[in-house]
Amino acid sequence: MAVTFYDLSSDAGLKKLDEYLLSRSYITGYQASKDDLTVYSAVPKKSLDSYVNVSRWYKHIDALLRISGVSGEGSGVTVEGNAPASDVATPPAADTKASAADDEDDDDVDLFGEETEEEKAAAEERAAAAKKSAKKKESGKSSVLLDVKPWDDETDMVKLEEAVRSVHQEGLLWGASKLVPVGYGIKKMTIMMTIVDDLVSVDDLIEDHLTAEPINEYVQSCDIVAFNKI
Repeated sequence: MAVTFYDLSSDAGLKKLDEYLLSRSYITGYQASKDDLTVYSAVPKKSLDSYVNVSRWYKHIDALLRISGVSGEGSGVTVEGNAPASDVATPPAADTKASAADDEDDDDVDLFGEETEEEKAAAEERAAAAKKSAKKKESGKSSVLLDVKPWDDETDMVKLEEAVRSVHQEGLLWGASKLVPVGYGIKKMTIMMTIVDDLVSVDDLIEDHLTAEPINEYVQSCDIVAFNKI
């Protein structure tokens, strides 16, 4: 549907155009077209200060012309000087509704709105998971040799070893072991283990597990013989 503006050289015609541009950036559609050029060429520059919306639109089209150098006759808008200004057509109802709908959609979008509790919790959970994953990748490993000493020569060393190896923990891997005589018929057990440094504390392992119940029934003490980074 064509939109016709009459007698834009008159105050009445410019007033109608100003009202039309109150809720629009362009004459037709949602981007500049040849229709804007046609009306642009018909609007007297000396009248711009009196019509805010026409002035805004005119300066915008003028800037686009300076950048792009586009020129040409309008195809959907005619400007005639002999018809009364009251005959200026109003924008189609469909365009008005579309514009109103767009405005409502814009109102619904809050780019700076606060996060909901669910969004905050999800973000914190993702951050924690990423941190944990990075920590595991960066964690170093160590090889540790332990001396495990029994209470006396009557301690069952087979059960002592079983008790020690029963300790399972993330980042802990038991290795080879052997019995070493210490005198008076008493033997101690030396055992290798590999640990992930950020996951296993050797001191805590000894204090909380190897020399605590029920393993302390067989183990009297533990000493770190060697501690080497892998």
